[in-house]
Amino acid sequence: MKKRNIWAGALFGIGAIAFFDELVFHQLLQWHHFYDWSTSEIGIISDGLFGAFGWFATIGGLFLLADIKRRKGFNSLRFWGGVILGAGAFQLYDGIIQHKILRIHQIRYVDNVIIYDLVWNISAAVMIIIGIVMLRRASKKDRGEEAV
Repeated sequence: MKKRNIWAGALFGIGAIAFFDELVFHQLLQWHHFYDWSTSEIGIISDGLFGAFGWFATIGGLFLLADIKRRKGFNSLRFWGGVILGAGAFQLYDGIIQHKILRIHQIRYVDNVIIYDLVWNISAAVMIIIGIVMLRRASKKDRGEEAV
């Protein structure tokens, strides 16, 4: 049940950060599309597919969460640690793989994009660290309860 809490949280976190990215950076700020190397129409379609992926991940995480709660195995620290870890991991993947290696889009098309990249990737790393700390605390708490 411990791993299911983490996976439920991670899927929910991936979906939540994908939704936030798509809403804020793709729609509201219009800095980029998920795929920028074609027409605007293809960019908008790619945004829709990205949004669908985010919702599938979110719903998958919520289905796992419902099952965990039904089995009375919910651990809030482990779940929320998974949420933060999943969100950070996806954001770092986006920043390194999609932005820099595959170059399917940049976070923003400006002359000094490095500042945006640094903020994006450092905030992702901070989320990953926070998620790992939360999961370690959950493990320590479990070991402490077993010793009693």
